[in-house]
Amino acid sequence: MSDLSTFVGSVALRSPVMTASGTAGHGDELAGYGELNELGAVVTKSLAAFAWEGNPAPRIAASNEHLLNSVGLAGPGVEAWRANDLLSLVRRGATVVGSIWGRSVLEFEQAAEAMRGADIVALEVNTSCPNLEKGREIFAHSPSATGEIVAAARVAGVPLWVKLSPNTPQLLEVAQSAIHSGAAALVLVNTVLGLGIDVETRRPTLGSGGGGVSGPGILPIALRAVFECREAFPETPLVGVGGVRCGEDAVAMLMAGANALEVGTATFANPRAPWIVQREIDQWMTRHHVGTVQELIGVAHG
Repeated sequence: MSDLSTFVGSVALRSPVMTASGTAGHGDELAGYGELNELGAVVTKSLAAFAWEGNPAPRIAASNEHLLNSVGLAGPGVEAWRANDLLSLVRRGATVVGSIWGRSVLEFEQAAEAMRGADIVALEVNTSCPNLEKGREIFAHSPSATGEIVAAARVAGVPLWVKLSPNTPQLLEVAQSAIHSGAAALVLVNTVLGLGIDVETRRPTLGSGGGGVSGPGILPIALRAVFECREAFPETPLVGVGGVRCGEDAVAMLMAGANALEVGTATFANPRAPWIVQREIDQWMTRHHVGTVQELIGVAHG
């Protein structure tokens, strides 16, 4: 059996495979399909400092192998999550990465403060949120706004993994601002903006109009983001996410420069997907006589 262990900065993981935020619930929802303590980590659905109902239904629409969603970051809030869902994850021995969101710098700071002292190894900062202080401009589309929320989130006292958006030509500038403001790692990438139309009702398929596209089709987008950020920031830990559904997709993420990766939309088709991807990585490494994950990270750069 190959050595699947890896590091994302100071965080040691038993495997490079984690769940993607928003696709594995807030707690141990996937426990019936595999041992959570066998995965690298469970990344929870993003939480605010307050409970939030999310967007109007319908929130999800499937299109072939892809998924369009506008759930709207619904969740119970950090306090309720710590009292219930986090405990269930800890009891199962899972390594937990929290995730936060907000509509202002202050709300990010409040969510991060609420996470202080929680039994998590890192905190994923979801920057793909509308900034109500800047006319609903997306934080992740602005280097300065991203830097502000990363700096504010440092109050959590754990490594910050900053999740960036592919929907901007300034990805590298935003990434650099996140790093300079205290990001311990970059998570690349969030969903791609999209829209579906129901030709029978002649209306958008989602209740809020547009949404985020995920699934196999965004794998090349995520790979490019990881590759370019590895070139630009060779010392910064990276987590690849977007379109991974099999072991070879995961190996490609590692080769592009990711230290670890997240499996998301594939879980909706098969809740065992993270464990299947993990097993297939091991099988690929065995076939190709690769002993450790470290041997794969960034090799596509020559």
